[in-house]
Amino acid sequence: MKTTELHESLNTLPLIAILRGLQPTEALAVATALVDSGFRIIEVPLNSPQPLKSIATIASRFGNEVLVGAGTVLNEDQAHQVLDSGGQLLIAPNLNLDVGRVATRAGIAWCPGVFTASEAFTALDAGAAALKIFPAEAMPPVGIKALRAVLPEAARLLPVGGINLTNMQSYWDAGANGFGLGGSLYKPGQSAASVAETAQKFVTAIDSIRRS
Repeated sequence: MKTTELHESLNTLPLIAILRGLQPTEALAVATALVDSGFRIIEVPLNSPQPLKSIATIASRFGNEVLVGAGTVLNEDQAHQVLDSGGQLLIAPNLNLDVGRVATRAGIAWCPGVFTASEAFTALDAGAAALKIFPAEAMPPVGIKALRAVLPEAARLLPVGGINLTNMQSYWDAGANGFGLGGSLYKPGQSAASVAETAQKFVTAIDSIRRS
């Protein structure tokens, strides 16, 4: 099951690379930079240029090494398109149970976006592998701490939105289990070399946080 693989990948490195705006022609080079830096989960949001082509390209090369999937998966049709492209992970900014059912039937991991305790419990009951806490800009670490206090210990909380090198520690201390990294890691048109440099900074930072 990809849910188990997701948890194992997060245990290895609790960071998800969000490549919003990635061009298919850049996909392999950027993905290689991330994998070489230690990333084990790569997300291409569906509101990127030809996202399914990028997902297929990355999955073809690295599908046996890392989890490659899509973000901004908003409905059942999109979920099936991601599966057909080789995606192994469905991530969304919202809680859509139809998307969750597609993931469950396919045996892949589903990470819906939640913000309230009600949404979080509904998602977990529906089989969510992890909870994308979105937008994290609107939920400071004290909010994560409050959710952590009532959710099952095994629930994986992944703040996304505005996460950077300076605030990861606070969120981690509050009970976060990992992070989705968007614009702080990758911006459209960024070179693979630049991505590699930024990625290494995040890897170094999270390794230090986990040791503290």
